[in-house]
Amino acid sequence: MRNMIVELLRSLLLVVGALFPIVNSPENIPLFLDLTSGFPAKSREILARKIAMNGFALLVVSVLIGTHILAFFGISLPVVQVGGGLVLVAVGWQLLHQEDDKPPAPRLTAPTSSALSRLAFHPLTMPLTVGPGSISVAIAVGANRNPRSEGTWILLAASVLGCAVLALTIYLLYRFAEPLGRILGDTAMSIIIRLSSFILVCIGVQIVWNGVSALLQTIPIRHG
Repeated sequence: MRNMIVELLRSLLLVVGALFPIVNSPENIPLFLDLTSGFPAKSREILARKIAMNGFALLVVSVLIGTHILAFFGISLPVVQVGGGLVLVAVGWQLLHQEDDKPPAPRLTAPTSSALSRLAFHPLTMPLTVGPGSISVAIAVGANRNPRSEGTWILLAASVLGCAVLALTIYLLYRFAEPLGRILGDTAMSIIIRLSSFILVCIGVQIVWNGVSALLQTIPIRHG
């Protein structure tokens, strides 16, 4: 029993430790505030909750059955990295080239529930929060499961608990994004948004390159 608890804690720390720095990246805060400019505080709170729930679902699925889903469709992990990295580059490029002097969004009416749900999933959950990098890591963590029968439920419990902890941190990150934005001020936020967008593009390019490099290694080399 003691060994099982130790294994559970070890697996839990593995899931949280591997994914926490990726899904809770600090540059997500200014990007979240920019994409929700003009939204009332209540709508941002709803978005934070929806993003956390979406992130929890994506992470759990990626850890537990991600490898099986890829195998079913005949998709390799490097292909996921290339496709997801391109999406990340596109989102970062769009944010990088948006107008600085755009008029502030009106705060007269709150967005509809369907509009919040769409925005919460794309692009706030996928690819900004749980993007190709975190999905790739989650699938890799799930692929390292213990083949023994007693290891199955340990991975299941650790994955659910670990993803729940990550979802809570995601919620807190976005829930208190607005107070942090007020502390920084408009000028600092504008600078951070530009830097964050550029970093986002670079991360996307790096993920694409990692996938392309892995695919190139699968090409047979003919020796003359």
